Amino acid sequence: MMIALSATVSRLRAIPNVAVFENEPLQRRTRFAIGGPCRIFVEADGVDAVSGAVAVIRSSGAPWVTLGGGTNLIVSDEGFDGIALRPTGSAIRSSAPAVIAAEAGASLQDLVDASIKLGWSGLHTMTGIPGSVGGAVYGNAGAYGRSVAESLVEVEFFDGSSLRRLDNAGCRFRYRESIFKQQKDWVILSASFRLQPASAEPLGAEASRILAIRNSKYPPDMKCAGSIFKNLILDELPEPVRRQVPAEVVREGKVPSAYFLEQAGAKGMRAGGIQVADYHANLIYNTGCGTAAELRSLIADLKGRVRDRFGLELEEEVQYIGFEGPVRIAAAGQPRQSVL
Repeated sequence: MMIALSATVSRLRAIPNVAVFENEPLQRRTRFAIGGPCRIFVEADGVDAVSGAVAVIRSSGAPWVTLGGGTNLIVSDEGFDGIALRPTGSAIRSSAPAVIAAEAGASLQDLVDASIKLGWSGLHTMTGIPGSVGGAVYGNAGAYGRSVAESLVEVEFFDGSSLRRLDNAGCRFRYRESIFKQQKDWVILSASFRLQPASAEPLGAEASRILAIRNSKYPPDMKCAGSIFKNLILDELPEPVRRQVPAEVVREGKVPSAYFLEQAGAKGMRAGGIQVADYHANLIYNTGCGTAAELRSLIADLKGRVRDRFGLELEEEVQYIGFEGPVRIAAAGQPRQSVL
């Protein structure tokens, strides 16, 4: 049932640099291109706009979430009967030698491109990763041996009552994790990164090579979130499982989830309009007519197959909005919802 938020809408619209959209289809705001409407979708540009919007949102008593670029997001088919806030400030600037800062709403690609143009190394391997700077900090994004954690100096955020800053250690970065995943009511506003001086031309060439590889696996027009599941730390796996993993599969101390998924027969699986790529077992995409229910069911099915075969619990990189309760797949001996 839709909640009554007309007074909240009026208050939000009175804040400078805040745009408000009612019943906004979130399929327009996610790379999967699925999901129902959000009761109120708010875009806020700048510190004052974000802090003012958060104050109004919190006083409304409605459920709320902060969104970035929507690239790692699965929204329920019924949508979200609450408020979604997206910081849109996108300024990128050099604040000191080899230090670059960006507002949370800037695209990660724009930040990468700016660092390459300046001849600063450390972010160039993340070329082609979609989404915002805020989302990249939130999920400690990374690729090709580098992650946000290795370069980040400081994050500015709003905790609901005041502006605060955290240094790298305070962010509690781990593989695809940060403190912001535990403190979901904190809103990232900006971040700064310390990089290494380098020659712009070879940096650009390396970034172009990486982008070509990424685009061959994850075409820019594909309705997907890139990899669905986190890779696994080899040293944290049970010894019987470690013995099964070929040495050539291990990369930087991690075992790709795709290895376990492929052994479990994931490639080519399908649930309605949602498909596992036939060339990459950790890539799930919307063929164009998929639903969130089908997507979540297929994810649960894949996790179940890996659990049954290896005793491992895969963990998603994607975040969920608007769902209630666990997802269940067919019991043993019954037809599964996804088919080969």
